[in-house]
Amino acid sequence: MHHLASLSSLSSLAASLDRAAPSTSPWDRDALVSLVAASFAVPPAELLSPTRRSAAAAFARQVAMYLAHVCFGATFSEVGRAFGRDRTTSAHACRLVEERRDDPRLDAMLERLERACATVRALDPSGDRR
Repeated sequence: MHHLASLSSLSSLAASLDRAAPSTSPWDRDALVSLVAASFAVPPAELLSPTRRSAAAAFARQVAMYLAHVCFGATFSEVGRAFGRDRTTSAHACRLVEERRDDPRLDAMLERLERACATVRALDPSGDRR
């Protein structure tokens, strides 16, 4: 199983995102990458690497792509571009993450990440809620 961050470290990261200046874009890729990388104990640069990297980094990237689509409403094409992939890769990432939600630990982590994303989205001054 992947290295999962503790609830307290996720909570403190979400709190720091709460205090961060809100993005003027519908979603902030770098903030999302930082949140997911910290949750999976993977360096943020590995999530944005043009190569696959380790299995843990690849799955963390897939989770970030999933959250960009599900929480922020980014299209598969937008998500793919943001992560240097194509739309079919982001669609695959979303399917894969959904299929793995049967794991209670992963599902709990995704719920916490989704709540953190909802907090960040609520801070968006543009009002864009696509």
